[in-house]
Amino acid sequence: MISPGMLISERYEVIDKVGSGGMADVYNGKDLRLNRNVAIKVLKQEYSSDAKFVSKFRAEAQSVAGLSHPNIVNVYDVGEDDNLYYIVMELVEGITLKKFIEKKGKLELNEAIGIGIQIAQGIEEAHKNHIIHRDIKPQNIIISKEGKVKVTDFGIAKAATSNTITSNAMGSVHYISPEQARGGYSDEKSDIYSLGVTIYEMLLGKVPFEGESTVSVAFAHVHEEAVHLNDLDPEIPRSLSRIVQKCMQKKPDMRYESASALIMDLRRAVSEPDGDYVEITEVLDDSPTIKISDDVVRAVKEPPKRTVPVRDEVPKEEDFLDEDALDPKLERILKICSGVVAVIIVVVIILLIGKVAGWWGGGDKDKDSDNQTEVSASPNPTEDAEGLVTVPNLIDHTLEEAEKMLVDLDLKYRLEPVEDSEKEANIVTNQEPAAEEEVEKYTEVTIYYTKEDSGVVIPSVENLTVQEAQEKLEGMGLIFAGTGKAYSDTVPEGRVCGTDPVVGTSVKKGSSVHLLISKGPESEMVTVPYIVNKKVEAAIEILASAGLDYNEDNITYVYSNKYKKDRVVNQSIKTGKKVAVGTVIDFTVSLGPQNAGPEQTPAPTPTPKYRYVGTKTISVNPFEYEDEEPAVIKLILTQDGRTQTVYSGTLSYNDFPKKFTINGWSENTGMLTMSKDGVMIDGKFDVEFKKVAD
Repeated sequence: MISPGMLISERYEVIDKVGSGGMADVYNGKDLRLNRNVAIKVLKQEYSSDAKFVSKFRAEAQSVAGLSHPNIVNVYDVGEDDNLYYIVMELVEGITLKKFIEKKGKLELNEAIGIGIQIAQGIEEAHKNHIIHRDIKPQNIIISKEGKVKVTDFGIAKAATSNTITSNAMGSVHYISPEQARGGYSDEKSDIYSLGVTIYEMLLGKVPFEGESTVSVAFAHVHEEAVHLNDLDPEIPRSLSRIVQKCMQKKPDMRYESASALIMDLRRAVSEPDGDYVEITEVLDDSPTIKISDDVVRAVKEPPKRTVPVRDEVPKEEDFLDEDALDPKLERILKICSGVVAVIIVVVIILLIGKVAGWWGGGDKDKDSDNQTEVSASPNPTEDAEGLVTVPNLIDHTLEEAEKMLVDLDLKYRLEPVEDSEKEANIVTNQEPAAEEEVEKYTEVTIYYTKEDSGVVIPSVENLTVQEAQEKLEGMGLIFAGTGKAYSDTVPEGRVCGTDPVVGTSVKKGSSVHLLISKGPESEMVTVPYIVNKKVEAAIEILASAGLDYNEDNITYVYSNKYKKDRVVNQSIKTGKKVAVGTVIDFTVSLGPQNAGPEQTPAPTPTPKYRYVGTKTISVNPFEYEDEEPAVIKLILTQDGRTQTVYSGTLSYNDFPKKFTINGWSENTGMLTMSKDGVMIDGKFDVEFKKVAD
């Protein structure tokens, strides 16, 4: 019997009991040797008496003890004392995600996305170390008082996969992947499925599948499709609904390839909620589709009453269906459908040939008509008509060459040094996304490059003063070797805008580094961005961020079969051209396809005579340490009782202090609040606005 004041292994003092789960009891304790508070998880008796489970648990828990990540509860120790098997973990003061959801009913969109990103980051770290959780669920996620999200129970979850206990089955089966429900092989993608279910519950306040028994719930995970989130709640963006849908695909190959790919889409969901970038690709499956009769479905979902207790284990595949059974009626239907599809394909081909040949009164004449209303061209060979950029091949290039290639294409980058004894330092070995993939501008590309043995990576010193940058370099054992000058559209004159060698270069301690000092924009000239196929609001924001303007009176409207309604069809100045700051860029907007009815003319929009502009430099750094992963930073302006998002983008530790330009509603003072991956950051920032003539 464990009681307060008891010593475990003559080292850990039990203070009090704080909780109990399906497999263990949790105690608040103190490590007397290191004088720190800890959480002690003691396995329940039914597990402690199972020698096979204990052996597997200890092996797995010890491997998890090697993990160290801000989004994973650290495991400090694993041990046994007088038949008490325990693990000692980091003490996190907070509540489980399950209780948090129950308390709020359902979470706000950005709040759910931020929590989902942090869970995925913890899973990503575990997967890199070949550790699969296998029991991701809100009960195993802890939210600290500071808002940090941490995943726990890695060791227990993996050890328990072959020892399902009735008391724990019902809690886990709501989040179980189809392959786990069948009793088959599970891997990293099983965790992604469970995370998808968890995000589903955060956004809707309930799990996708409910049932009276574990068998019926597991059956639903294997055979039923969850109702799409945006069908149940129209306020949930389609992009976010598609992300969850992709996580919860029945076939593992149709889910996200990795947690990092999921993180990338979740971050885009913050800045591009209406984007159509989530692709769910069907994979070929040679196995036949098996028809389950309505009687069988009813029998599983509504099990008959028994006097003998129903087994509550997660069912095996044979509990659901006979793999060799194929309904002959279904086979006949498939043959008929195949014939119909073949006829449709032939008809479509004839129609296409007729259209090209002009049989239906179209042909070249229609093409000329389209050319009169849609004038747009790709600005360069690497950018298509949809505004997508082709990722270049960076492998085997030097780090400096790779950075320049991405910057020239308006792509961001993140650096990941790796060890490779076969290649010299600072050579790119891999990249994500891969070469030739099409992505939107400003997408972040991860560059994997070789680092110097026992070397130092040149840090980012952008926006720092020369003295601050010099101190930072010298603190890392590097030598400040003087300064040079360079133009910069983003860094104010007099501040550091780069280094030579470039940021991220792996060098030996004692190496010399030159600092590049900004001369400001080159002749006050900026590059015209690409706004074709962007929504009008997004195009205006892109122009403003580039220091350019537009005239609302000069916006023209045309019908277009190519571009959706309210999308930009063309722009007056070609992308990539250098123009003076403040240049007006005119553009044409699509009215959508032309209807057969009377011509529609958009209602005129009144042109404001003035606008209200403020600037604010935020010196509070939302990141805890320099090597922390980049995150989506969002700024919300509150002014005159109204709120709006004035900035949303991926930033990192070295981006702060950062200056923001903000458009308000009046000359009154406004207030900014900031969030990081959907989690609010302490602090509010006042902004003064000035009246500026358009």
